[in-house]
Amino acid sequence: MLAHTLPIASLMSGVALLLVGNGLLGTLLAVRGDEAGFSDTFLGLLGSGYFAGYLIGSFIAPPLIQRVGHIRAFAFFAVGLAGTALAHGLLVAPTTWVALRVLAGASVVALYTLIESWLNDQTPPPLRARIFAIYMVVHQISLALAQQILRFDSGQTLALFMVSALFVCLAVMPVSVTPLTQPAARRVGSFSLLRLLRVTPVAGVGALLSGMAIGAFWSMAPVYASRAGFGEDWIAWFMSGGILGGALLQWPLGAVSDRVDRRLALASAALLAALSALPLLAANLGASAAIVSIALFGGFAFAIYPMVVAHLVDHLAPEDIVAGSSAVLLLFGVGAAIAPLVVGLSMAWVGKSALALHFAGTHALLALVAWIAARRNPKDVSEHAHCVSMVRTSPTALEMMPTPELAHKPEGNAIGTPGAKAS
Repeated sequence: MLAHTLPIASLMSGVALLLVGNGLLGTLLAVRGDEAGFSDTFLGLLGSGYFAGYLIGSFIAPPLIQRVGHIRAFAFFAVGLAGTALAHGLLVAPTTWVALRVLAGASVVALYTLIESWLNDQTPPPLRARIFAIYMVVHQISLALAQQILRFDSGQTLALFMVSALFVCLAVMPVSVTPLTQPAARRVGSFSLLRLLRVTPVAGVGALLSGMAIGAFWSMAPVYASRAGFGEDWIAWFMSGGILGGALLQWPLGAVSDRVDRRLALASAALLAALSALPLLAANLGASAAIVSIALFGGFAFAIYPMVVAHLVDHLAPEDIVAGSSAVLLLFGVGAAIAPLVVGLSMAWVGKSALALHFAGTHALLALVAWIAARRNPKDVSEHAHCVSMVRTSPTALEMMPTPELAHKPEGNAIGTPGAKAS
């Protein structure tokens, strides 16, 4: 294991620095935009623009990477992301920030694609589960640490924008000196959304609604925290609480979903996420209680996307897993792009409590859909695939997952067969 981990340490270091810089920027913009008097609609558009750029980048990044190579492409997109971070601090205007967020989203997904394709290429199949787990831990810890940097400056100056750009630029250094061979480009087969909804509608609906919830969390939770009135240090703890809660509960909830009807596990996690968000509606909720509430919400909400992917794997043949999971990822991205604008418009009408209402509503709807599907078709699959803790990054991450190997019964038959019933 150590012999394979040390060579990819440069890639892990690069992604950690990248995530600290980008994680800081996302929260900083929401807080700084709120302080600058941006309307709730524009604050929502910042998040929608980022995830729209994410979707755009998913299509334009692979051809560019194939043409210029991984190292030069990484430097290109990292400089672009660092430039947008600095431009946000220099050009404080709503429409300019929305355009910059589109560019940032496209750059970030390209950088994820680069790193994840490299890790996938360098990892032997027997070690994929462990390397993927290390990557997810690095991802979540880096994002949680990024929030704490907010405590060192008010955000009224260029300092934190410069810190964000600095971390992104530093990410280029370990990646550019890596001795690892650059991977060859690979094509992923197509898997239509209509086929996805026909094979397993719960996975399609779950991906869309989970994207709507998580997209709103990253984009509008800092705005909620800024308006809670507990100070700027508390905003960092609020965001870190949601991220760490999501990291801690993914594995146990995923393990439970491997042993019961996956749709009932999804319904239960979604219902608990909805209930966990309700205390955030209280006008006089204390600072500590709000952090506990968002941590519980993050714990249940962040576990839903991995369960959705595992539920999809339950119903697919091994050769369709990566393509089918990419379709799920697309639905997640669409939901993440729509939600911030919806929440921003809602906040303009009902105030900061609109975020909690959105969290509760999306997850209550998902719980209802999954429960109805389980009641209508109680015999789902004979054996579950393994639920892998993960976050939504790029389609390339799905190739890193050990799902193709784990999507088989012990005797070698695929769990998901063409005759599996829709659920």
